[in-house]
Order: sequence, then C-alpha cells, then structure tokens
Amino acid sequence: MQTDNKAQLKKDVGLTLAISLVIGTVIGSGVFMKPGKVIEYTGDSSMALWAWVLGGIITLASGLTIAEVSTQIPKTGGLYVYLEEVYGKIWGYLCGWVQTVIYGPSIIGALGLYFGSLLANLFSWGDEWKLPLGIAAVVFLALINGLGTKYGGYIQTAATIGKLIPIALIIVFGIWMGNSQVLHMPSGLPATHISMGAAILATLWAYDGWMLVGFVAGEMKDPGKILPRAIIGGLSIVTAAYLLVNIALMHILPADQIAALKENAASTAATMIFGDVGGKLIGIGILVSIFGCLNGKILSFPRVPYAMAERGQLPASGLLSQVHPRFNTPVASIILQVIIATILMVMSNPDHLSDIAIFSVYLFNIQAFAAVFILRKRNKGAKRVFSVPLYPIIPVVAIIGAAYIIVSAIMDNPADMLSAIAITVIGLPVYWLINRRKQQQVG
Repeated sequence: MQTDNKAQLKKDVGLTLAISLVIGTVIGSGVFMKPGKVIEYTGDSSMALWAWVLGGIITLASGLTIAEVSTQIPKTGGLYVYLEEVYGKIWGYLCGWVQTVIYGPSIIGALGLYFGSLLANLFSWGDEWKLPLGIAAVVFLALINGLGTKYGGYIQTAATIGKLIPIALIIVFGIWMGNSQVLHMPSGLPATHISMGAAILATLWAYDGWMLVGFVAGEMKDPGKILPRAIIGGLSIVTAAYLLVNIALMHILPADQIAALKENAASTAATMIFGDVGGKLIGIGILVSIFGCLNGKILSFPRVPYAMAERGQLPASGLLSQVHPRFNTPVASIILQVIIATILMVMSNPDHLSDIAIFSVYLFNIQAFAAVFILRKRNKGAKRVFSVPLYPIIPVVAIIGAAYIIVSAIMDNPADMLSAIAITVIGLPVYWLINRRKQQQVG
C-alpha cells in the first residue's frame, strides 16, 4: 500500500520550493517570544547571540542526520516510525505516547498562552485576560480544524505570509533606526540562574519544526542534491534571521529591558520604531504568526494519537480512531489534545511548557540521531538516496548537542524535567496492559 502511494508522488519539488518549505515549517513564535528569556538565562547580550548560533548549529546537524534516517525509512509517521523500525515497538510506542500526552499538548498550551499574553498587551487589558484569551484561541482553532482540514489550511496559508512581514520590518528598521549598544550588555537580573544549556533549550523552541524537512524527499527532483542544500540553505537563513531579529531588538531596547519585557519585547520595540499605530500593526503581524503556528500544531498533532489509536495502542482507541462522518477529521483526537493542553495552560506558564516540550522530544531525538549508525550497519552496501555530509562528524554533533540539552535541562529544572520522564515511564504499564488485553481478546 505504501509503495503504491509513493509511486504516485510527483518529483517536482525543486531547490527553491524545498528551501521555502524548511523556512516555513521552522519559523513560528519563538523568534518573537524567546529573546528576553535567552538574555535572562545567559545574563549578557553577547552570550545570548552565541546561544542562538549554537541552537542553529545543533538544529542544522540534527536536520541533516534525520534527513538520512528519513530517506532510509520512507514511511509516514516521522519520529514515531523511525524509532519503531530501528529499536522496536516499545520505543516507537513510548515516542508516540510522549508526543500525545506531553509534547503536542505542551506546545499547543504554550502557543495559546503566548497568544493570549500578546493579545491582552495589544489592547492594554489586564493579566487576568491572558489565560482565557489563550484557551479561547486554542478552542476556536480546534473547532475550525474539526470542521475540516481545508479550513485550517486556509488559515495556515495566510499566516505563513503574514509572519514574514514583522520579521523583515523589525530587522530593517531596528538595525537602521536603533542606537542602543548590542554587545556585552548585562541582563540586569541577578546572576543566580545563568545557564547556557537553558538558553540553548529556549532557542530550540524557535528552531522546532526541523523534523519535517526530510518528509518531502520522495517528491524532490534530485533528493541527493536538493535535500542537503535545502536543509543547509533553509536553516542557515532561519539562523541568520533569528540573529538579525535579536540584534535589531538589542539595537532598539537595552538588553535588560528585553529581559524584563519577555514576550512583549518585539511589540514594544515595534511601537518605539513605528509609533503607536505602526507598533500595533506589527503587533498584529506577530499575533498572526503565532496564530498560524498554533493552527499548524492543532492541525498536525492530533494525527499522532489518531494513528496510535488506529493500531489499538491507546486507551479508548475505539473512540480516538474515529473520523467524523461529515467532516472527515479525527475529532476525538483533537478534543483529547485540547483538553490536555488546557489543563497544562491552567497549571503552568508558557516558558515552562515550551521547555518541557523540547526536552521531552529530545529524549527520543537523540535515539533517532544514533539510528543513522545502526541503519548504515544494517543496510551496509545498499544505495542511499541521501547521505549525511561529513559523516560521522555531523551525527556526533547532533548527539552531543542533544545530550547537552537533556543533561542541562535536568540540572537547571529537575522537577519539571523529571516529571516529564515520569510521564514517559508511565507509558510502559499502559503499553503492557493494552497488549495484555489484546492477547486476551485473541485467546
């Protein structure tokens, strides 16, 4: 079945489209939401810029490594399928479990809270509005995507265009009109929690989405040439854009103000450049970017529990695997993700949720990076569509970067990260109980 589908794919994706796909899937909310947090963690504007560079390098090495893995396992499902193919069903299941109960809902919750915070700030409403506005945005987009994938697609297309406008304007006018010192400026906060690892973890929220870059390899005219160029070119452009946005913000606002303003730094800087009206227009552009990013997550993340439920791998699989007879969408899986995300929004804050999301997925990313060595040994002598350049250096960089992030996150925030690990481990008895029930039904 999979082979027949693959045979129907048209190989008409060229380099320009491939690069635009990389940029479009990566750039979301983090470039606007995380500059203040990164400065807070590093304590200095120069080190903050280095954190963005290192985050870009780790992401680039990760993307190139996963590109080879994805072309050697040409199946739908992404990380979940890679781990199942290489390490067995238990690891694949745990990856899907974490994506269902931690990663997806945490990202949806964080984006909802960021959106609510910026919307409340745009209209000068009080802090008490942030949570209900965030939850309303999540529920609204869940409703839209539940009514039909095409409606979510319309929002996604408009938001993709809209999110590039504020980035370009902030970069150009911030660097041109700003006069604050950029380098070696302190955060103004007590140096009690300085951590480059935490700072890089924060930047990885902005770089998240790179896992999708290898999924279109089957539709490329010459994937062996186009895929590495698209990954290197696209992620290099993203890294440069992130650096330029941060430099522009630091050129407008002192580093200590960016750290204090947190997610409102970009909209405040826009107001200083363009005035109240212009600043609000840029603020709306940033909201459109986050809204589009949130829509994309609500569109895609429920497909993980839906796919698992189809295989009978979750409690209430019969319900979660249902497709609405009229709208042809996995409504039950969408509702599940929204319920968990809403609970997390009430219990936590967006920075914690974004850190937990990235940490939880990197627990499995590191296994996917190591899989390239296993697959080369397993498929020795077989022709590869794409080979990661500078092997084994690039995969080793990805593995070391992931290990550094995991260890640093546990040391900096042990309670939250150990909670994420505990929820991951809870997946094991769930897996065994479900399998036991299947065996009893067969018997």
